[in-house]
Amino acid sequence: MTTKVPLAEKMAFSSGLLGQNMLYSFMSMYILFFYTDLLGIPATTASFILVAASIFDACLDPVMGMITDKTRSRWGKFRPYLLFAPFLIAAATALCFWDPGSSSQVTLVIATVSYLLWGLLYTVCDTPLWALSSVISTDPGERTLFVTLGKIGGTLGAVVITVGGIQLLLAFGGERSTGAYLYSAIIIGVIAASSIFFTGLLARERVIPSAETIPFRENLQTVYKNKPLLTLLAALLIINLVNGIRQSIQLYYVVYVWGDAGYATQVGISLVVGMLLGMIATPPLLRRFSKKKVFIVSCVLGSLSCILPYFLGDHRILPTLIFFAVSFFFSGMTTIVSTSMLLDTIDYSEWKLGFRGEGIVFSTNTFITKFSGALSRLIIGASLGLLSYVENQPATPQLQNGLSFVMFLLPALCFLAAILPILFYNISDRQRIQILSDLEKSRAV
Repeated sequence: MTTKVPLAEKMAFSSGLLGQNMLYSFMSMYILFFYTDLLGIPATTASFILVAASIFDACLDPVMGMITDKTRSRWGKFRPYLLFAPFLIAAATALCFWDPGSSSQVTLVIATVSYLLWGLLYTVCDTPLWALSSVISTDPGERTLFVTLGKIGGTLGAVVITVGGIQLLLAFGGERSTGAYLYSAIIIGVIAASSIFFTGLLARERVIPSAETIPFRENLQTVYKNKPLLTLLAALLIINLVNGIRQSIQLYYVVYVWGDAGYATQVGISLVVGMLLGMIATPPLLRRFSKKKVFIVSCVLGSLSCILPYFLGDHRILPTLIFFAVSFFFSGMTTIVSTSMLLDTIDYSEWKLGFRGEGIVFSTNTFITKFSGALSRLIIGASLGLLSYVENQPATPQLQNGLSFVMFLLPALCFLAAILPILFYNISDRQRIQILSDLEKSRAV
């Protein structure tokens, strides 16, 4: 018997993701500038800190997933971390933007330790927050809606910082004031921590885990013995490059192809409008068509919407922005479909292996997301090198054509390449129904 999730829990989950993405976006947008221009850390050193910490953080994801899978408490498997960790990450966020006013060596040590701590605490909140969606209900439709609202909340959180972050800094003295970053970090940290805390407070875990705790080594089978999960992760690694490449290259594109950095705002609006509409449109489609078919069609149409502006002429700004929105629409669809499929792989694991492993599944997904982001930055760096890019120099036709290729044709190829692994995703709608039926019977015993 399935239970409908109350609206308050859905809204709490969405607001929790909104707060979490506010934190992540503020850190992503401003920490490097703060390190180099306000703390005086050399750019190469600051970049090394961020890259090394990101690798360390990514490696922690599967470990955190296995820890949550072994957790048994009065609050459940995942809620304890959402109740007790959020305000620690708020404090770590403020610490990252604190100017100790000490020697360069002491400042460097504090910056390194604080950012490592921030990454650790972010993982402690991130993995349980997403894994919560897999135990909130036994109804696949309810879980898909739950995830959709979470993704929408996360997108809005990124928008809040993209639009309002600089305004908050200006209100406290501007982008050249260390105090402005500290006060802004405190405000954003408190808002984010409160929203994540209320998610843990209001949410309920309705899929009760087995009383038996699974050893770490056996828990790893959730990944390497789960063929649908492996094929989905391969597809996600590729499809995440679509937005990763575009977000990394868009500022170069609008400056050197369109000639005005201000167009980055319009591209951002296209992203938000397209992604949100795609996310909203997906759940009704999943009630009529198979998830695999929706994913493949979204990729094909997403690729087409990337190719057309390149060959029709991307110097026409308004039509290109419309095509941007359309391609982001299909990106939004793949985001919801893939997350819904991820939830099915957890049910598949319980059905085939006898344990769900929600934590390690979602932590592996976040690991893939972070790795894909690093790969995106590597692709952009290599592309700029091949195009002989020199900062603040007039754009050559070669550079403009190359940036257009990266902005449109590379994402188009990624859309199409993501279809290949998903062809081997073998959880059909009929099998999914059978799995849910078998699990409901086994849980009732």
